Amino acid sequence: MLYIASYFIGINIIGLLLMNLDKRWAIHGKQRIAERTLLVFAILGGSIGVFLGMKQFRHKTRKPKFKFGLPFILIIQATILFLLNKYY
Repeated sequence: MLYIASYFIGINIIGLLLMNLDKRWAIHGKQRIAERTLLVFAILGGSIGVFLGMKQFRHKTRKPKFKFGLPFILIIQATILFLLNKYY
């Protein structure tokens, strides 16, 4: 269980940091992190970190993929965790 918790904490921290990094690179006109990469981190369990990064850094807030997609991913993941916890 400790490994699972460590994984989710780590991937959420990475997701948050990637949103911060992409925002800074956007401001300075540097090469960006692909939206696909950010969404993959969210799907792999980092949806909370990416979502918090979106809100904290005001980044990708107008993009429908992030505005609607991230909350959807988060709801799906929370439902899965709830069901797994309920049945196991």
